[in-house]
Amino acid sequence: MTAQDAEELDVEEALAVANDRAVRGPGEPRSSRETPTTERADAHRADAHRAKDDSPHKATSWPEARAVAERAARSAGRRAPVSVTVDKALGLVLAAPLTALTDLPSFDTSAMDGWAVAGPGPWEVRADGVLAGHSEPGRLTDGEAVRIATGARIPLDTTAVLRSEHGLTDDNGRLHPTRDLAHGQDIRPRGQECRTGDQLLPLGTQITPAALGLAAAAGYDTLSVLPRPRVELLVLGDELLTDGLPREGLIRDALGPMLPSWLRALGAEITAVRRIGDDADALYRAVKKSSADLVVTTGGTAAGPVDHVHPILRRLGAELLVDGVKVRPGHPMLLARIKQDQHLVGLPGNPLAAVSGLFTLAEPLLRTLAGRAAPEPYAMPLREAVHGHPYDTRLVPVALRGDDAVPLHYNGPAMLRGIATADALAVVPPGGARPGQELELLDLPWATAGIQVCFT
Repeated sequence: MTAQDAEELDVEEALAVANDRAVRGPGEPRSSRETPTTERADAHRADAHRAKDDSPHKATSWPEARAVAERAARSAGRRAPVSVTVDKALGLVLAAPLTALTDLPSFDTSAMDGWAVAGPGPWEVRADGVLAGHSEPGRLTDGEAVRIATGARIPLDTTAVLRSEHGLTDDNGRLHPTRDLAHGQDIRPRGQECRTGDQLLPLGTQITPAALGLAAAAGYDTLSVLPRPRVELLVLGDELLTDGLPREGLIRDALGPMLPSWLRALGAEITAVRRIGDDADALYRAVKKSSADLVVTTGGTAAGPVDHVHPILRRLGAELLVDGVKVRPGHPMLLARIKQDQHLVGLPGNPLAAVSGLFTLAEPLLRTLAGRAAPEPYAMPLREAVHGHPYDTRLVPVALRGDDAVPLHYNGPAMLRGIATADALAVVPPGGARPGQELELLDLPWATAGIQVCFT
């Protein structure tokens, strides 16, 4: 039995315990059909878990593991800002405040299509007109009006803009208002939005499409930002196929195609994806020569005969920050510091367990490296009960339906069918959750931002 098999068996055992409790209800006595053998088995399982908890390499709790990942990123030190063109800045974080390089608007402009008028009406209408983008128009005199387009520069001595739908011309070509007109109406005065030097966005703001538009309007061609964290992905396992159907004990690799896009969605720049197989020396060389901010490995984090991640970390003299997390799936994940400014996240080889590792260790580390703020935590009630592990947190794919989170099936460590249709992961406490209980949710990045935004 491999270490991965042992983890899955442990999950099944936990679900059996939870099912047993669900059938009996909390506090109910065992039925007469439950034999002393069953009781001895329960006691044996409890002793085994106590022994596991007392072992020298005690796993880290799920909340603490995420906190350790954030602290690890902060300990790497502030990364040097880079200058990028405005069109390349989406999703990055400002390394300096965005201050206005000009007044906005930079001259008095018309807020509507209509007429620029001077003094009280009726007005004589000039033959020419004023369009957006044209140089300064001629001054108006009292009793005079001129056709004007939205965004066009206001002529000197204009008192208001009369909207097209609020004016009529008589048989003599004179313009009359059809409703009261206030002084300055529908004129955007210079500096209405900001003055030169005003702070528009503070340091640390994540750049959205609207922020790009504001930066461009304020006169920016380039922005000073924190660079995307650079990630190198190392896919381990001799049993993985890159094409065709599974055959002869070989399986298709799901992580190689999935993880690069997911890491980009978490804000990373993927520098390389390398297939290492189960070659310990090749893994050692790949990690040693990597210049990425974060190295991500898949599989090989347990203690089986081809689980090489721990040994190569020892060879490298790396500092192990997290060695196993009390979360299901994904228990054998790890986080290590290779250098002061370089880390390694070891993901389990099972696909959903790897996703759990992404959210537990990679997401907080990448977010902190990129200078982004943590999302505000939120919770939603469950539509159905969710079984829990007796001692560990569970991350369960859910779909958001109205005001409820609906747990999805096919949520075993090796399964992707559930999360492929999910909107979020529910954080299930030890022991499980009942219908209507509010649980913390972790949004999948594309569920809130859209795939095209996330993967740029």
